[in-house]
Amino acid sequence: MTDPSPSERAPVAGAPPAAIVVGAGVAGLVAARELVLQGYTVRVLEADAVAGGQVRAHEVAGIRLDSGAESFATRGGIVRDYLARLDLEHRIVSPDDRGAWLHSAEDRAARLPAVSLLGIPSAPLAADVVSIVGRRDAWRGMLDTVLPGPVGAKSATVGELVRRRMGDGILEKLVAPVVEGIHSRHPDDLPLGAVPGLAHHLLRENSLGRAVARLRIDAPAGSLVAGLEGGMSVLVEALLAELDRFGVPVHYGTRVAEVHDDRVVLATDDPDHDGEQLEGRVVVAAPGLVGAGTRTATHLVTLVVDADALGGRDALAEAPRGTGVLVARGSSVRARALTHLTAKWEWVRTAAHGREVLRLSYEHDATVDQAREDAGRLLGFALPAASVVGSTVTTWHRAGRIEASGSIPIVGEQVAGTGLAAIIDHTQRTMKELQP
Repeated sequence: MTDPSPSERAPVAGAPPAAIVVGAGVAGLVAARELVLQGYTVRVLEADAVAGGQVRAHEVAGIRLDSGAESFATRGGIVRDYLARLDLEHRIVSPDDRGAWLHSAEDRAARLPAVSLLGIPSAPLAADVVSIVGRRDAWRGMLDTVLPGPVGAKSATVGELVRRRMGDGILEKLVAPVVEGIHSRHPDDLPLGAVPGLAHHLLRENSLGRAVARLRIDAPAGSLVAGLEGGMSVLVEALLAELDRFGVPVHYGTRVAEVHDDRVVLATDDPDHDGEQLEGRVVVAAPGLVGAGTRTATHLVTLVVDADALGGRDALAEAPRGTGVLVARGSSVRARALTHLTAKWEWVRTAAHGREVLRLSYEHDATVDQAREDAGRLLGFALPAASVVGSTVTTWHRAGRIEASGSIPIVGEQVAGTGLAAIIDHTQRTMKELQP
């Protein structure tokens, strides 16, 4: 691990100021590292017994896997640059390039269009688009080629842009399942700025489809997301090692009852210590502690499947649905998406020793049996109960978006939006404003 440059560690005269970071998810750990590099004496308070938030690991059938985020968006190079600062650039890996599939509202499986971005097709009349949306909606999408470039360029959301240029059919049947599978929200709720360059290339190319083609040329298949060998939790381990190197303590099992800009009030079951206060510049990185955004839950079911229990077939190993399947609303399948982890990531395939690993996501509670049945329908063949040799069900709660206001800095997806790129970028910018 390289030492920070003099420009990273600002000199501080006299006693260093104190800072308290509430929350040890990625945002909290990044914030703590930035603060100590600026000269603060930092401590981190975490209510849970482990750090990482939604970037953690768990073990399923003896395989160490990500229990939350398993990749990051490569746009802008933000995450890659940060990983390089942590000497993790050599651990960055790309997913398999065989692509994903879509399970339609009519319960039909089809490959996602070869040249598309978040499901937005470059050529609406291409056969792989028509097979999903139908010829009528595909022809409506072709209106994009004759509309002036400025039409839709000032849209607030991706959904508004696609609807204006390509119509409701392509939006709901193709774009929405992809966006919901990746960003856990409808395109009408995804800011257009979340797709850097899309509005710019729309004006430049005078067509949304051609803008998508240009962006895909600049970022070829397989380069839009990346992961870390060993899992995204490697990032958390590296950040914790950095904090340990700088002498920053992380206090686990420490609940905070109140936050103020210069102190926190601890919550405890011990009446003798209830109301204990810690003083310092406070940064909140704990979703839901500040603000009243709506909380949502995502349920992830991980299945480890033994091919021998499938009668010795190697159908799963052949990745019948590429790296996974996104599910359109209206389908009889309850899962929102399936990721075939052993098809997507070589490091998972190596760690699985011949077994196959699937992960399904749900908006509502799900059981292992439900996931097994859904996986069979999405993959095209039944998975008997005996084929599942390991499983876990993990639930993540997300606090809804809020507008950051007041004197207490807030970091994390609650204010930055989803994705490591947004969280790291926002956290670094926010911490720079706290120069001692």
